[in-house]
Amino acid sequence: MTVQAPATGFRPAQRISAIGVSEILKIGAVAQRLKREGRPVIVLGAGEPDFDTPDHAKDAAERAIRAGQTKYTILDGTPELKAAIADKFRRENDLVYAADEITAGAGAKQVIHNAFMATLSPGDEVILAAPYWTSYADMVRIADGTPVDVLCRDHNGFRLDAADLERAITPRTRWLLLNSPSNPTGAAYSAAQLRPILDVLKRHPHVWLMADDIYEHLTYDGLPFVTAAALEPSLKSRTLTVNGISKAYAMTGWRVGYGGGPRELIAAIAVVQSQSTTNPSSVSQAAAIAALTGPQGILVERRAAFQRRRDIVVDALNAIDGIVCRRPEGAFYTYASCAGLIGRRAPDGAVIDSDSAFCRYLLERHDVAVVPGSCFGLAPYFRLSYATSEQNLREAVKRIARACRELS
Repeated sequence: MTVQAPATGFRPAQRISAIGVSEILKIGAVAQRLKREGRPVIVLGAGEPDFDTPDHAKDAAERAIRAGQTKYTILDGTPELKAAIADKFRRENDLVYAADEITAGAGAKQVIHNAFMATLSPGDEVILAAPYWTSYADMVRIADGTPVDVLCRDHNGFRLDAADLERAITPRTRWLLLNSPSNPTGAAYSAAQLRPILDVLKRHPHVWLMADDIYEHLTYDGLPFVTAAALEPSLKSRTLTVNGISKAYAMTGWRVGYGGGPRELIAAIAVVQSQSTTNPSSVSQAAAIAALTGPQGILVERRAAFQRRRDIVVDALNAIDGIVCRRPEGAFYTYASCAGLIGRRAPDGAVIDSDSAFCRYLLERHDVAVVPGSCFGLAPYFRLSYATSEQNLREAVKRIARACRELS
């Protein structure tokens, strides 16, 4: 659904004329409506951990409120928050950033948006490894850029192939945006798998890299996390490394994300942010400092819990006739193929002719909300978020199995 001018004469900006509200949000809204009507819907669409914010982060926020830290701060993060971010980059990623090489915004999403707004001109291209998080392409378009999809196939673990990247680069290419581990596929890159991508970028000095590391702490089976600017220091001067507290610390609602990059880029991002939100919430910044500097054992515990959930879901989906699901290396999503179900019929005679039709069938007839792969640029798949309890997941995959058995 796109925004159209109603009879009142309202005329939307051209930059949003082909952009609609996120399909994920729309699916979630339908699921919530059904739940209000009394339906036992299990929502597996949102990228939001079901764990609670760590107590020490909540305590820090409360102390900040009591101490009167409820005023404006420096527009892109307090000195204390930037110091905590710099220490995190140094401690966990072997990256050294000065305060003027760090930005903090209202979520990692704002940092990405700001970077595109600060750097893209009409006709500039941004290469996206498809399937990708739906907002990436729309943020590029809002900033007058052109998204260029490069397909990442299942047989390559949904990872970007270096030769495909090389072919996609043109004189107008401004950025490559790479998300590892990935939303929606959970695909992650080892150092050996990332190296060929970085070698391509080394040959094209006009192309910058945006590394979305938001799922950094959610890698499984002992896979070490690797970030591009640390693996290839020669690219650090044209890399924006983006991260945040939302996923690892279950702090989605606090809205704090951050990035490290060249000071000229960070200064340009500050210009954009100064004309939108200005600083992220002062109280949220206090909570973020506590999350980044406090006990980190919770990350190990939650990673283990997510890995158990992943295995429950993947094993159950692969036992269903018509569904094939690879075991992702990270994040908290599975990206399962439903190609084997296309062409089958529901009990009411409706034909499952696409992944969107299959997802509608699951929601409307079997009370399970998942997201069609067509939203992310690669069909016929569906994304299932296992950021919920094992009990919910076991019940959900039982419903999916029953739904598939009822197809003929």
